[in-house]
Amino acid sequence: MSDRLKLFTGNAHRILAKDVADSLGRPLCSARVTKFSDGEIMVHIDENVRGCDVFIIQPTCAPVNDNLMELLLMTDAMKRASATRITAVIPYYGYARQDRKVQPRVPISSKLVADLITAAGVNRILTLDLHAGQIQGFFNIPVDHLYATPILLDYIQDTLEDLVVVSPDAGGVERARAFAKRLNASLAIVDKRREKANVSEVMRVIGNVEGLNALLLDDMIDTAGTISQAAAAIKEQGAASVFAVCTHAVLSGPAIERLNESVLDKVIVTNTIPLDSKMKACSKIVQLNSASLLGKAIKSIHEETTVSSLFV
Repeated sequence: MSDRLKLFTGNAHRILAKDVADSLGRPLCSARVTKFSDGEIMVHIDENVRGCDVFIIQPTCAPVNDNLMELLLMTDAMKRASATRITAVIPYYGYARQDRKVQPRVPISSKLVADLITAAGVNRILTLDLHAGQIQGFFNIPVDHLYATPILLDYIQDTLEDLVVVSPDAGGVERARAFAKRLNASLAIVDKRREKANVSEVMRVIGNVEGLNALLLDDMIDTAGTISQAAAAIKEQGAASVFAVCTHAVLSGPAIERLNESVLDKVIVTNTIPLDSKMKACSKIVQLNSASLLGKAIKSIHEETTVSSLFV
C-alpha cells in the first residue's frame, strides 16, 4: 500500500475506525470534528491530502443526522483540499429502511441520503449489509456492498451444531436460505403481521424447529420486538435454544429490556454500530469484529484489485 492511502473518521465509531486502521497497519489520520456552541458541526483536516486516496470511516448510526452531516462536511473538506478520490466507508447505512413509498406523501429517504452523499463529492461507497439491496441503484457512483456472513459463520460453526436457520419474516427468506445453505442447516420462517411501525404480531412458525438450535437471522435489530416475539414462538414449537444473529445492532428504545426478558440465549451481532454501556452490560450480546473484512476491502479498492472475493 502506498503513502497515498489516508484513513479518516468522524465521531460515529472511532473504535471501529482504529481497528480497521490497525488491520491495515496504517495510522488513523488526524481530523478535528467538533461543534460550535449553537450545535453546528465544524471540521478541520489536520493533514495534507492533496493527490491522496482518502477513506472516511463513518457509519451513519445514532445520532444519525449528526453522523451523516459529519460525513458530508468531511467529504467537502477533502474535496476542497484536492484529494484524488474519496471513498465513504459506511458500515451501517442510516435511513436504509425508508427505501420506497409505502404510503402517499412520504419521502424515499435512503435515495435522498444517497444524493446528498454523492453531491458532497464522494467518489465511491463501501458498505455492509444494506437493508435493501436496491439501495445500491440509488447511487450513480460505484458501491461495494459487502456482507457480514463470513464473520457470523465463523463464530457459529465454531460454537453451535444441530441448527435450523429461521427468517423472522417473509422478506428475509432469501437471506436466511443462503445462510442455511452455507451451514448445511434446515430452514424455517416466522409468519407475522405488522400492524404499525415498531409493533409486530407473530402468527406461526413454518418449518420444523423441534429439538434444534434455532438461529433467528436478520440484517438488524432495532427495538427487538420482532426478534423477541419470534423467539417466543420458536421456543413454543420445541426448539432446544434460540439465538438471534444480525449485522447491525441498532438496539433503540426498549430493545435491551426486551432482549433481557426474552427467551433468547444469545444475540450475536457485529460492531458496525458502537454499543453503549447499557448494551455492553447485557450478558446476552456477543459482538464480533468486522474491521478485518472492511480492511481487506479498503486494501483491494486502493490497490485497484478485485473485491468480488469478499462478496459472499
